[in-house]
Amino acid sequence: MKKLMVGMALTATLATAVTPGFGSIGGNQEKAYAATVTYKVTASKLNVRSGAGTTYGIIGSVVKGQTLSVMSKSGSWYKINYNGRTGYVSSDYVQASGTATPPAESTTYTVTASTLNVRSGAGTNYASIGSVTKGQKLSVMSKSGSWYKINYNGRTGYVSSDYVQASGTTTAQTTPPAESTTYTVTASTLNVRSGAGTNYASIGSVTKGQKLSVVSKSGSWYKINYNGRTGYVSSDYVQASATASPKLVVDSFKTLGNAQQVILVTADNYDTKSAKIQTFEKVDGKWKQVLTANGVLGQKGFALSKKEGDMESPTGKYTIGTAFGRYENPGTKLPYRKITANDVWVDDSKSSLYNTWQQKPANGRWTSAENMDIPAYDYGFVINYNESRTPGKGSAIFFHVGTNYTAGCTATSKEQVVSILKWLNPEKNPVIIQSPVSELDKY
Repeated sequence: MKKLMVGMALTATLATAVTPGFGSIGGNQEKAYAATVTYKVTASKLNVRSGAGTTYGIIGSVVKGQTLSVMSKSGSWYKINYNGRTGYVSSDYVQASGTATPPAESTTYTVTASTLNVRSGAGTNYASIGSVTKGQKLSVMSKSGSWYKINYNGRTGYVSSDYVQASGTTTAQTTPPAESTTYTVTASTLNVRSGAGTNYASIGSVTKGQKLSVVSKSGSWYKINYNGRTGYVSSDYVQASATASPKLVVDSFKTLGNAQQVILVTADNYDTKSAKIQTFEKVDGKWKQVLTANGVLGQKGFALSKKEGDMESPTGKYTIGTAFGRYENPGTKLPYRKITANDVWVDDSKSSLYNTWQQKPANGRWTSAENMDIPAYDYGFVINYNESRTPGKGSAIFFHVGTNYTAGCTATSKEQVVSILKWLNPEKNPVIIQSPVSELDKY
């Protein structure tokens, strides 16, 4: 079929022009896409297809000398605007002249989980506002930690990036902008178009000072979320400025040393069993918050001075020990130990094995020990408290599954425990800090 399409010329001219309704009057401005490349077809007739390949259906054809707007390139195919809709033509029969190349097609974000919750905020503690299913394509606006901010049925939602595959059809992929950037309209009125060029129809407008929800950038055009649909605006009339990141509580900590991951467990006072759990990670020298969740402490809250059996959780800064669970490793990088029916943690202060993980039978080695094969320990990790094993100072201090209260550990939902286990990386020297809010200045 290649040889049958010889001799045709296609010119894609993105000529500078004044957009109807835009000029010097009234301050309304929109700059046309610069004419840097022309595309000429060398075949007598060239099919326009619905996708980038000969397996896609033919939606029409172009003839020698016809001018088209090339939007991007995908492999050996040009994506073009064809009579107001998207089409594709083989680049083998198109001669491109000029120094610039068409922009790469945007990254595609595809759901990999069978069902994935869409939440109202970037964390599993936020309410679910719906769901998406495996294979569904997402309109990603930005990324925050391990969460994608998406357009979901005309409103803002968040999905875990762990269950979304980001892939592009070209080597130069468009990535979602950082959430820390603010995009503000500078023109008195700016057209929103259906595609990245002034040859596309206007679907509305935005006004000076308006903040935009930018999805990506293609050449000199921003792809935006406009009233629940996709639109494009000229970047010449949009100011992108970095928003000052709010100061995080960990930014003021002075005792973190070489720790690059922090789990912060706080409560309003010593006597409450309710806790707030936050995780932070240092990336490129700056702390970023990863997760926020509700949690619980010992039945009597935090301990001023922890003692065995006091039903209080110890305050302080501790390193992270072995991860554990009654099932296979959920994906943590920490050393992982699967619990068996014989596993116990010795809480007998008089035993030489006090505050250690052992296996039954006791054979006189201890008089009391905590059974490990229980639902609360479906997943968790050891908080390295009382490593000197001082008798009576407290034992078996874990981070585990639970939503009511504990006997001295820290707990949260199984979903959050697994999420934190997957996130923890021993190479980043993680620590856990537990404290009433009023005493955070100690750290």
